[in-house]
Amino acid sequence: MKLGILPIALFVFIVLFFFKPFFLENKLPIPSDTIVGLYHPFRDLFSKDYPNGIPFKNSLITDPVRQQYPWRELAITALKKFELPLWNPYNFSGVPLLANFQSAVFYPFNLLFFILPINIGWSVLIMLQPLLAGIFLYSYLRNLSMHRLASFLGSLVFAFCGFSVAWMEWGTILHVGLWLPLMLLSIDKIVSSIKDKKIILWGFVFVFSLVSSFFAGHLQIFFYLYIVSITYFFARWIQLGRSKLILFLYLILNSLFIILTSIQWIPTLQFILLSAREVDQAAWIKDGWFVPWQHLIQFVAPDFFGNPTTLNYWGVWNYGEFVGYVGIAPIIMAIFAMFFRHDKKTIFFGTIFFVPLIFALPTFLAKLPYILQIPFISTSQPTRLLFIVDFSLAILAAFGLDYFIRAKKRGIIYPLIFIGFILISLWVFIFYGKDFFPLVSEENILVSKRNLMLPTLLFGGFVLLTVTSYFLKKQKQIIIIICFIIVGLTVFDLLRFFDKFTPFTDQKYLFPQTKIISFLQKNLGFYRFMTTDSRIFPPNFSLMYKLQSVDGYDPLYLNPYAELIAASERGEPNISSPFGFNRIITPHNYDSKIIDLLGVKYILSLTDLDSPKLKKVFQEGQTRIYENNNVLPRVFFVENIEFVDDKYDVIEKIFEDNFNLGKSSIVQKSLISRDTSPRWSKGEAQIIEYSDNKVSIKTENEKDGFLVLTDSFYPTWRVNIDGIKTEILQTYYNFRGVVVPKGKHAVMFYNSLL
Repeated sequence: MKLGILPIALFVFIVLFFFKPFFLENKLPIPSDTIVGLYHPFRDLFSKDYPNGIPFKNSLITDPVRQQYPWRELAITALKKFELPLWNPYNFSGVPLLANFQSAVFYPFNLLFFILPINIGWSVLIMLQPLLAGIFLYSYLRNLSMHRLASFLGSLVFAFCGFSVAWMEWGTILHVGLWLPLMLLSIDKIVSSIKDKKIILWGFVFVFSLVSSFFAGHLQIFFYLYIVSITYFFARWIQLGRSKLILFLYLILNSLFIILTSIQWIPTLQFILLSAREVDQAAWIKDGWFVPWQHLIQFVAPDFFGNPTTLNYWGVWNYGEFVGYVGIAPIIMAIFAMFFRHDKKTIFFGTIFFVPLIFALPTFLAKLPYILQIPFISTSQPTRLLFIVDFSLAILAAFGLDYFIRAKKRGIIYPLIFIGFILISLWVFIFYGKDFFPLVSEENILVSKRNLMLPTLLFGGFVLLTVTSYFLKKQKQIIIIICFIIVGLTVFDLLRFFDKFTPFTDQKYLFPQTKIISFLQKNLGFYRFMTTDSRIFPPNFSLMYKLQSVDGYDPLYLNPYAELIAASERGEPNISSPFGFNRIITPHNYDSKIIDLLGVKYILSLTDLDSPKLKKVFQEGQTRIYENNNVLPRVFFVENIEFVDDKYDVIEKIFEDNFNLGKSSIVQKSLISRDTSPRWSKGEAQIIEYSDNKVSIKTENEKDGFLVLTDSFYPTWRVNIDGIKTEILQTYYNFRGVVVPKGKHAVMFYNSLL
């Protein structure tokens, strides 16, 4: 298959042009301006020149610096030391890292971080998303015998559509999605090359693309993508003869995929089963869980409801979840294809467009999985189906332009009337909508008016081009020139959209060092810290500085820890759901004795705190540090153990006024696999080495003792005493306990994948 070097080269140039701030201004495609613009102590660092915080471009995009970048950094650091990044000790008082899936530990392009500094490697990783997405889709469309210009348009749309731009800087979602066209291409080659020796090569390409997509780090998008690839295979298999050999080969290739990815999906499944994912999900009936009907307008005018970067968004909930914009010309061409191309390819992708859209909108069919509480699907927000919707529109846009170039009869007037009617209706709303929608403010109307002008002008330009093509339809070269202009307008349209939404930030803003951080790094040791305000050191930031905290931000978090923190925040032994938090755990109740048990030595605050157990020890700008005088050691022996029947009794016992957490431990009877002595020696314990996957402790006690380590209990952790394996007991509801014989011993907790 000859791709043609010129279209590929042109596409590469366009991608590089879109990312010109990285090359020309040395800026990074990551929203690090939100770090220094939104959060302390980073705002304190720049407060002299920016008393209100450094201006930031897009407050909607914070997850890349709060999740994806820190997790990737921690994983790569471990891999560089030839260790599996199994555990994150810096958040949630310890939580699985590899198993959280979004850390993308095994993604092939992690090789970038071994040859480049992590900030540059991250930037290249982000750029590879539109670059590879476009090249792969161009290859697939050319294999379908689409015109080069049409293939180019489809590639451009897939690379920079609304979904792609909205999720560009996450570094995971689009890396999952970009492999889909390569999967479809390899499926085409497999089903049509039964006697060709290249079938083995394309089988390898299929498995590699499938495995890479899975490892890229977003399970929901992969699930949608995999369903599409399976559907496509069977559609092509039926179309091309239903060969049993091809079906057998396909099953073998998928089995190979399952085996190769077991190193990821087995730990992830285990984590999901032990997490609070099912317990504390936001209600699916809330506004914004589905794409609101009125937000279909964003397929024509992406900023009709404003934009978070201009601080004037007035639509429902989250702009990024609803924007499926593909450009004015591409949406017209896609509609043109669906109306006038009646081949099987168009019917297939038209169906792939409509079905996900039905399930993304608040239709009865879309609500069924949530009513029936179907596992996994019922906890996944359906707005992400816009990935499949936009992917289908990109292909249909290519089909439409191909038909426009080749067909003698052009019925493009009908999609023009359709889009024109929508635009006219929106203008009527702007001028007369206040009479029918009195709750819509005049300011919101003005926002919509400004943001409707460009789509209207682009539509007018497209109408002019198509009218010209109608009168010059016999002059093929003129038609090609007109199509080039259409593609050029689309480049301008999508570049404007990309540039408006996507932040590029100064490298010095990416997790800078402050005096507060230096103080913690010097004095925290093996203890933890917490904050009293969500504006201070948000969850997962501590990971970047190797500081341990009790907070965390992850769709997956351990259920026992969530229940323990919920009780701590409530100040009573209440572990019932909902917990009052979802995905983000930020304990603020520093007076709780559970905080003492968690080893919280320092509390950060923006205001003065008045508590007998706290002492102010440091301040930088508005950020204050208080030392907790009641903090318990991270590892210690207890004088006795109390055995209770179930977890409810454990939490009740913890909250008893006369129960001393430093002297007595609590273990559920149901968790004990052998008899334990009721008498214990309270000896000495000292942490000798603490790393992500190993904790080494030196102990000395006169008699047998029960040692407590206040790290989260998890089944993959093991413990050796002087090299002899023994049992870890779940104690204090969420932590680790082990019986240590009398005398001097070396106790080592270590994490194992198996």
